[in-house]
Amino acid sequence: MNGNILYLSPTYPGSVHDKTLCEEEKFGFSKKVLLWLDLGFLAVKIENVHLIMPHKKPKGGELSAEQKTYNRWVSKIRVRIEHVIASIKHYRIVKETFRGRLFNKEDTVMLIACGLHNLKNAVRKNLIQT
Repeated sequence: MNGNILYLSPTYPGSVHDKTLCEEEKFGFSKKVLLWLDLGFLAVKIENVHLIMPHKKPKGGELSAEQKTYNRWVSKIRVRIEHVIASIKHYRIVKETFRGRLFNKEDTVMLIACGLHNLKNAVRKNLIQT
């Protein structure tokens, strides 16, 4: 994972659960991809996608040592993903209520913020390599 944003779905108005959005979105992946999900997406099925999510602890039971190790590995990756999301939210216009006067510009604002994040990442990598 290099920390770049590769896909951005359209924004949806109101309070809609991520699983519902994922089911409505028509993913057209031509080759097999990995998708990191949390436990809110338990029943999601997408073609050409290998879903990676932590194991859920059974009711009244415990996870095996192997499952706990797997969950720790998934958590380490998820933390990096959350840091990327936090980096995008440095641009206040993304995390605040959008009050733009132009209709349906939320997607453009988010696209610009993600593009700036990717540019910042590329510049940082070039500085480290030189």
